[in-house]
Amino acid sequence: MTINQDLIGYVAGTLTTVSFLPQAIMTIKTRDTSSLSLAMYSLFTFGVLAWLIYGIQLGDFAIIASNAITLLLAATILSVKIYEVLKK
Repeated sequence: MTINQDLIGYVAGTLTTVSFLPQAIMTIKTRDTSSLSLAMYSLFTFGVLAWLIYGIQLGDFAIIASNAITLLLAATILSVKIYEVLKK
C-alpha cells in the first residue's frame, strides 16, 4: 500500500497546527503567559517563519498553509507574552 506524500504532508501540517489552538485560545482568553518561556516562543516563532519561507521557495502548499497558520497562532501567543513582560 502506497501513501501519497501530499496526504502525509497535509495530515502532519493539520495535526501540528491544530495542536496550537488550545494554547492560543487559552492565552487570548486569560492573557496568562507566566508559564510560557519567552525564549522558547521567540525561537519557535522564527523557526516557523523559516519553515514558511522554505515552503514558499519549494512551492509546497502543505508546508505553506500549515506554517502560515501556525505562525499566526505562535505570533499571537508571543505578542501577548511580550506585552505581559513589558507591562511589568
